[in-house]
Amino acid sequence: MPETIYSYGLLALELCPGRHLGRPALDVAAAGRLGELLAADLKPWLGARTDIDISLAAAAFDPTEVLRPGWPLHAEIARLAHLAPKSPESRLLCLGSHDGAMPPGLQPDPDFLHGPLRWIPYVLSGPASALGPVQDRMEAELMERGMAGAGTALFAQEAFDTAIEHARLMTLHDGVAMMAMQYGHNGLEPVWPLIETALFAPEREAWLDSAPEPLVYLARGTAHIALLDAHQWARLQPALDGVDCEQLERRFQMFEMRQRQIAALLTAHGLTVEFDFCPDADTARTVLRG
Repeated sequence: MPETIYSYGLLALELCPGRHLGRPALDVAAAGRLGELLAADLKPWLGARTDIDISLAAAAFDPTEVLRPGWPLHAEIARLAHLAPKSPESRLLCLGSHDGAMPPGLQPDPDFLHGPLRWIPYVLSGPASALGPVQDRMEAELMERGMAGAGTALFAQEAFDTAIEHARLMTLHDGVAMMAMQYGHNGLEPVWPLIETALFAPEREAWLDSAPEPLVYLARGTAHIALLDAHQWARLQPALDGVDCEQLERRFQMFEMRQRQIAALLTAHGLTVEFDFCPDADTARTVLRG
């Protein structure tokens, strides 16, 4: 029996400034229609193949919900696709809400509903001999050529009850690259290697160890952040000559805010965060390693 492989993709919706989702998930009927439109948009890459299935979760997620270790949303869609009845023809599996609730594991988190960028995850599945070349073409071309059709964008705008500025198809790797760029633009570039390690090499360790940034050690899905008092924090900071006490206090407060920002971001990406008190700056790295 041919090996089945899976290719993870996204329908990315960029909302108009100041707009939010009126409806984070679609019912089964609307999910089916969105799936049909997505299949039509993917036709230039899938062609007339009858051995590649498309599976879609018709809910709009924050990117942090998608970019988590193990890719839980895509993995759950793939699992449900595997369990669905088999067919000699291509299948279109559209997962929608029932009585306002998506299937378990596919419900958007209400704490992340107000971001301007929403991702609808889909999965292609099929034999490696068929899907492999398609996947390669999509990785090479989708970012440049993947604007969603006008019908798809208009339907998504109406179905999710919002205003959409852009709608495009992306591979999951395209989405990762987009978020890396966005984090860089928002002053979070030093944090990205921690997230990238957690996503692609969860068995590895990673450090954020570059003052004036907080000291963070990532291992086994847990980010350990060094909790320092003001004196020990100052010992790790460069260029404090000429800084008076009031300025030093303000900088330390900003440092604590940065710690909380980083902790919230890593938590949103599905990582466990622990603050480890470090009584001495010289041994902080040893403490974080446990």
